[in-house]
Amino acid sequence: MGVGSRFQDLLDKKDILKGNARWQRILLAVIFYLLILFILFFALSATRVDLELGRPSPRKIVAEWDAIDTYTTNQLREAAAEAVQESYDYDPTVLGRAEERVESFFAAVKDVRADEETEPEERAELLDSLTEVELNETLAESLLEARSQDLTEMQLQLMETVEMVLQQGVKPPGLETARRQAVQEINMMLFTQDQRRALGKLAQEIIEPNMIYNAEATMLAREAARQAVQPVRILRGTEIISEREIVTERHLAQLEALGLLRDTTGYSMFFGLAMILLGLFIVVGIYLFIFQTDIYHDNSLLTLLGLIALITLTFTIAANYFSGYLVPVAMGTILIAVLLNSGLAVLMSMVFAVFVALITGNDFRFMLVALFGGLIAIYSTAHLSRRSDLTKAGFYVAALNVITVIGLFLYIGTLRFEYDLLREFSISILAAIGNGLFSSVMAIGLLPYLESGFGLTTSVTLLELANPNHPLLKKLLMEAPGTYHHSLVVANLAEAAAERIGADPLMARVGAFYHDIGKLKRPYFFIENQHGENPHEKISPNLSTLIITSHVKDGMEMARKGKLPKVIQDIIVQHHGNSMVSYFYHLAEKCRDGKDNLCEDNFRYEAPLPQSKEAAIILLADSVEAAARSMPKPVAGRIESIVRKIIREKLNDGQFDQCDITLRELDIVGETFVKILSGIYHTRVEYPEKELKAEIERSRKNDGPVE
Repeated sequence: MGVGSRFQDLLDKKDILKGNARWQRILLAVIFYLLILFILFFALSATRVDLELGRPSPRKIVAEWDAIDTYTTNQLREAAAEAVQESYDYDPTVLGRAEERVESFFAAVKDVRADEETEPEERAELLDSLTEVELNETLAESLLEARSQDLTEMQLQLMETVEMVLQQGVKPPGLETARRQAVQEINMMLFTQDQRRALGKLAQEIIEPNMIYNAEATMLAREAARQAVQPVRILRGTEIISEREIVTERHLAQLEALGLLRDTTGYSMFFGLAMILLGLFIVVGIYLFIFQTDIYHDNSLLTLLGLIALITLTFTIAANYFSGYLVPVAMGTILIAVLLNSGLAVLMSMVFAVFVALITGNDFRFMLVALFGGLIAIYSTAHLSRRSDLTKAGFYVAALNVITVIGLFLYIGTLRFEYDLLREFSISILAAIGNGLFSSVMAIGLLPYLESGFGLTTSVTLLELANPNHPLLKKLLMEAPGTYHHSLVVANLAEAAAERIGADPLMARVGAFYHDIGKLKRPYFFIENQHGENPHEKISPNLSTLIITSHVKDGMEMARKGKLPKVIQDIIVQHHGNSMVSYFYHLAEKCRDGKDNLCEDNFRYEAPLPQSKEAAIILLADSVEAAARSMPKPVAGRIESIVRKIIREKLNDGQFDQCDITLRELDIVGETFVKILSGIYHTRVEYPEKELKAEIERSRKNDGPVE
């Protein structure tokens, strides 16, 4: 098999590993998706009840949140619509037709009277045939025998009566009433009884509805009446139904509006919840893929993120049984900010706020408190410098929660001096304070287990390691005081430089504390711990090199025994890279007298190159501190010259080839080192002996004896 084939096999294996990692991520996402989905579904289902119409309720049910009472609202709206009268349009042509028919009737009467050819006994039949009013012979004769002026008066008074009735508006349902009114008016006229009866028959015939029903206008008016009715709200704390009370349609409708009926949580709710949760997972996944690639490709960190989400969701569901203001979203955001990073914690605080909204029945009050509390917790723990910062975060969350709760009560308008409202307000404030304190306590309690379980190193762990009472540091102080002092100076240099270039200053400081603990095995072989005789003068340069470089391996063994975090172990093993021990290499060159060729690799550290900015900074700080300490006259110009020289040599030697530190950042690191070292090794004023004695005497006279 050729080299090309072997290389292709390696590429294929790499693709397989990548594929496996991708499928592992998908499996993790599916597992956590299903876990969160079913926890949410069953938690929401548990709040529902199963009631039957006409049967007594098994328990008392109180509204846990505000909702619209659709049943009562619809009843009030229908009542308002029914109260709206029907709309009618006035028809002016009815009056005109009535006038024409009256004139036509009386004209026919006059024509029959003027017809001399018709026999008297036939005139009644002729009049009946000429008019649309059915008049018997008696009524017809009463009109035909009337005087002309009486007929004219009848016509006028009849028309006035008809006009009066029509002007009042005659609707189809009120037609008979209008006709009876006209007859009553006619009966009061000063005519004979038969004439009044004839006029009444005529009035009943010609009066017709002049108010036409307008269905569209009626519908619009009633709809406007419906919309004018404000929705009736079911307020939180309202008793919906008491124990053993008979269930009515109103109860069922109100419980359905609150989402508390078990039969409303079927497939529709499950799939709706599944789609909402899927949207959240997609948003988080895209964010991790684009902005948090380290976490996205690390299945262990993805598992940690999912576990924190599950823990936060569980505590949220449990706390909601007491108060929606008590849900500890800040606990989850603190854990994510400390264990992972603040950017992801901000996104997850929004996701947790959505969980709170779902669990509390879409109550925006609890969602806002959860969101604000989670965000302030992230801000409070973004840059931990001491353990007490976690405790302070709890107080910050509690304070912001109280402000938010007061603002919500004022905004909703429920903050009034009434016993029930003040009692609810007091309970809400206590829950808001308890939220912050409980979140902080739980985060502090869970951090050590999550750290050790997932092999993470947080700021809290680093702060514990920075304690001078740590066994390794105490041993370093007692057995290698020179190395201890050297480590302190290196720590100050590394911390300042890391802060300037955006690296982790706390990690750089703690790493510098422990970078030389390997010297504890043979402290007297290192010049900072020597007082008098130098043991290297009695051994060969090769053996000296072996002893000096072995402190890296010894340091790793001590770090493992001391259970130091992996990031600190990496700094210990990388803080020299594969640099050359130049002093003993040049010493060996002098001693060989040109006999043998020296191999540079025998005078180099057998250790990996720095993989992080923090390790690279400590490598430089270690070198420049040793060089500055060995300078006979460390003035500012010489310090800057030696710092720049060391950085250049380490760069040319390839010590930074495997870390992402840039040339610009190296320049900033150099400036920082020069500034700090110039302050440490500044030139002191040397007083002449006579002047010093005179100054001491003056001090004694002015201030008393010098202690």
